[in-house]
Amino acid sequence: MMAGGRDLTKPWYNQKDPTGKTTTEEVGLRFTCTQCGNCCTGPTGYVKFTDKEAAAMARDLGITVDAFMAKYTHDTEAGQSLTENYTRGFGYDCVFLVRDENGKSGCSVYKSRPAQCRTWPFWEGNLYSKAAWERAAKGCPGMNQGRLYAPEQIRISCRKATESESD
Repeated sequence: MMAGGRDLTKPWYNQKDPTGKTTTEEVGLRFTCTQCGNCCTGPTGYVKFTDKEAAAMARDLGITVDAFMAKYTHDTEAGQSLTENYTRGFGYDCVFLVRDENGKSGCSVYKSRPAQCRTWPFWEGNLYSKAAWERAAKGCPGMNQGRLYAPEQIRISCRKATESESD
């Protein structure tokens, strides 16, 4: 089925540029992390995680799951979430966001970070439309840059993020 020259049986990112503004034959989306930390800060929100992810983060921190839950999480209307710390100039940082003196950011539990974090920016809300992707890209300098992710890789990543939300 076609609409406006776009094949609606495929996601928008699985087609050559439907506007005809470019001559590229590539399909998919580009992303490379610039370590800006923008995905880990800003307005208050939720960083959801599974029991398995909580156990992995606790293990990496060298504490019990109970201690992890008490120190690093809080109850929200969406379920348990990682705690946020207010920082002047940035907003609400994830409790595990660290910044160095050169302005680079990182995650102190990077190896065991939740699926929500591992799958950025390939979240359903960002992939809904090209306009949604471009809105998210305004706050993420790594979107539309660097490595090209094939449509199947994007679908797998999005599915992992969605499955994590339902656990």
